Amino acid sequence: MGIAARTFQNADGSVTHIPAPPRRILSTSVAITGTLLAIDAPVVASGSAADGHFFGQWHDVAVKRKVENVWAAGNIDLEAAHAVQPDLIIVAASGADSAVEQLSALREIAPTIVLDYGSQDWQSLARQLGHATSREASVEARIAQFDAHVEAARLKIAIPDGETTLISYNGPGAPNPIARPNGVHGRLLSALGFRIEAPDPAWHVGTGGPRGDFVWAQYEQLSRLRGRTTFLIWAGDQRVEAFLDDPVLANLPSVKARKVYAMGEDSFRIDYYSGTQIVDRIVQHLGK
Repeated sequence: MGIAARTFQNADGSVTHIPAPPRRILSTSVAITGTLLAIDAPVVASGSAADGHFFGQWHDVAVKRKVENVWAAGNIDLEAAHAVQPDLIIVAASGADSAVEQLSALREIAPTIVLDYGSQDWQSLARQLGHATSREASVEARIAQFDAHVEAARLKIAIPDGETTLISYNGPGAPNPIARPNGVHGRLLSALGFRIEAPDPAWHVGTGGPRGDFVWAQYEQLSRLRGRTTFLIWAGDQRVEAFLDDPVLANLPSVKARKVYAMGEDSFRIDYYSGTQIVDRIVQHLGK
């Protein structure tokens, strides 16, 4: 290996040798692409979401940098991967945008690394990507910029009394994920000064125990929440109105006080771009 070569420990336990800093990165994972863009990595092509679109929070950045949209999640096109002529390919270990089933074929095209974005925040993911792409300085600069933005916002916010609840509200007939204090959303709002309500882990539905970031609760459990303020994840203002008008939730403290706010429609997956948007939106809602 040359002086600039790197060895990358993949999420699946394998090791990838990267002979030189990449100049043409293919991201097969739309959830990882935003962090690559944030650290100014040379992304030339990316998979998109299942609907065929890039995530809204960084769509304009991708267009400006002329990132090619090669396929929608779940529709891997190996011919398109060849045509991009990448010198590094990035794959998610799991999720709807994972290409692990095509890993062997992708590794015949270019060095390929595997990352588990679901188990970490964007800063940790960025540091892994920084190592793989020889962009550690860019990573630390971007994280410092984000931290400074959060701190500046914290000083502008009138933090409400009591605990704050973070919900991805889906209504009846579906799980309603409630963010945990130590999850990515909970930590971001804690950094802004909020005290996050902890959902009961026993409310979790599905196989296994609750994930570190969310308790996936049945709709009926939402009526037991006690946060004086509620933020709705993955939601705009129309979703807030639906939440406020839901008769099952009429006795929630935040509903009675009408202190329910939207975090934005691109707020479920937090990267540098969506995280910045969330912070700015909270300042708009609760600025002094």
